Order: sequence, then structure tokens, then C-alpha cells
Amino acid sequence: MKPGRPIPPLVLSDEEKAELEKTVRQRTAAHSDVQRARVILLCAQGLPNYRVAEQTGISSLSVGRWRQRFVQDRLRGLLDQPRSGAPRTISDAQVAEVVRTTLEKRPKNATHWSTRSLAGKLGLSHDSIARIWKAFGLQPHRHEHFQFSTDPEFVDKVRDVVGLYMSPPQNAVVLCLDEKSQCQALERTQPILPLRGGAPERSACEYFRHGTTSLFAALNVATGEVIGKTHRKHTQQEFLSFLRTVERQVPRQLEIHAILDNYATHRTAAVKAWLARHPRWRLHFKPTYSSWLNQVERFFSGLTTRKLRRSSFHSVAQLEQAIHAYLVEHNRQAKPFTWTASADLILGKVQHLCKELV
Repeated sequence: MKPGRPIPPLVLSDEEKAELEKTVRQRTAAHSDVQRARVILLCAQGLPNYRVAEQTGISSLSVGRWRQRFVQDRLRGLLDQPRSGAPRTISDAQVAEVVRTTLEKRPKNATHWSTRSLAGKLGLSHDSIARIWKAFGLQPHRHEHFQFSTDPEFVDKVRDVVGLYMSPPQNAVVLCLDEKSQCQALERTQPILPLRGGAPERSACEYFRHGTTSLFAALNVATGEVIGKTHRKHTQQEFLSFLRTVERQVPRQLEIHAILDNYATHRTAAVKAWLARHPRWRLHFKPTYSSWLNQVERFFSGLTTRKLRRSSFHSVAQLEQAIHAYLVEHNRQAKPFTWTASADLILGKVQHLCKELV
């Protein structure tokens, strides 16, 4: 086998390592500067270029270029080289002021800055503000939600569930159980206008309500297949009926490890008595406020977006028929979801978010 081109050795001094780590942690650093600093820190760990590329999201050629420039010129090699064209009209101090104002201040009459409102305050063009925001990865218009679990056993439950995903037990099946409750049979008041060239599909905003149903589902982590059953009610009796359905469909020689939430109907005396008579069942309760940890939620999301949200149903029976048809088609071409997040990775992200709130 022909050897590849030799990789120049990369050894950091204590000062260089400290400066690069400072850049990675700095909130006001440009995205490109942070990315280059991460590349050099990873290269200094002895990783090959393709591994560094996988972790930083850039090409191996770019990794090789920044490695070579650092070996030749050290920290100065990571700076952008002068480009042709008109000279800059915005100073570094103005750029810093844009970033600082965006991060630390708010407009008087709004919750966040727009390019035009910030441009008016700082005396710059809105195009300049947009370019600076893009360079520093700032998006004031975006807003995300989070919810911390208050479960005192959060860490243990995360490790338990993720362990089943990444290292399932032998001679057993791992199932993700949950209910998609209150599926509404909504009938549009006007016919749905189909997709046409130059116009999207359109439907009336008003609808008639014809009732609801609940879908009980168990997703097989290994195959992606789903056992599903609809019920008009949502009590322990319906849950027990679904458990019996799963019991009949899973081969008797296999243990059943079921991942589910702490909903009241899952922990009643009748359910516990049934489980005592079926010792092959093992229940694994996920933490509170952690629906993202149950893979069947991804199936529910696909069912909603692909089948239910844009349909019109004149009865609950028609809705249930559509759900079962979706189940059949899903199982015909079922594929397992790929779970890659380890428990340490998940807990590390939670810890990082906790530190930001302190």
C-alpha cells in the first residue's frame, strides 16, 4: 500500500494552546476564528486530517491547509490574508460595538434587534449589520425553548435508557411505548385545493370537529417496526389491552424491555398486577420532561406531518383507518432510527446549559 503524504508535526507551546482555547471559548469571536482554533487544537492531539474534518465540519483539504499555515507562521498563519478590492469602511471597534450591543443590550420597544433597528442606533447600513451578524454567527430573530427535568433520578434514568439503545440486551426486544392521545378527526369546511404550478396546496382555516381517538404504539428499536392500536378512550383498561396485544406479537422466548413515561395509567395497581403475571416484561421509565428520549416520538412526528396535519376526516372511524394504513405502510419499509448520542454526551450538554443559567 502506497503511503500518503507525510503530515507535518504540530506541537503547541503553552502560550499558543492558551490563546487557541481562549478563542474557542470567546463568545464574541468570529465563527471562522473559532473553527480554525478548534482545527489546530485537534491536530495537536495527533488526529489525522480526516478525523479533524469530521469533528469540525470542514473538508480534509481545508484542515491540511490550516495545519500547514500554522506550522509555517504559527498563530499569525490563522489570520485572513489581505484581499483585493475596496478598503474596509468599518473599523474593528465598530464591529466590536455591533457584537456587544447585539449580545448585551435590547431595543426599547422590542425583545430583539433587527438589522434596521440596530443600524439606526449605531449609524451603519443594515447590510453591514447583516454581514457582521453572519460572520459572528448571531441570529437575534431566532428563539428556542428548553425544559429541565426535575426528576431526582434523571442521571440514572438517562443512562438506563441510552444503554438500551446503544447496547441492547441479548435474547430480548427493546420497545419504546407511548400514546399519541387526542388525535382529532377534523373535517375542513371547504374542499382542499390541490398543488399546482406556482401555487401550494391550500385548505380552509375552519373545520368541523368529529371527535378524537388515541394511538397506542410500541416501536421496536432494532427494526423500526411499530405495533399500534387505536382506542376511543385513554384509561388503564385501554393500556392493558395494548400490553396484551404486544404480548401476543412478541415471540415468547424473548424478554421485553419497555421504555415509557410516568403517565398515571402506566403505574396503576391493575397494570402492576398484570406485569407480575408476565415476568418477562421489564419497564424502564424515562425522566420527566424528556419526551425526546423516547424514539417512538419520532414516529409520532412523522405520522402527524406526513398523514394527519393536512388531511380532512369526516369521522373518527375514517381517522383511525388512515392511522392504521400509515402503520401498515411504515412497517412494510421499516428502518430503525440511528441513535448516536451517548449518555455522557447528553449529560454534558445538560451540565453546560446549567452553567449558562447560573
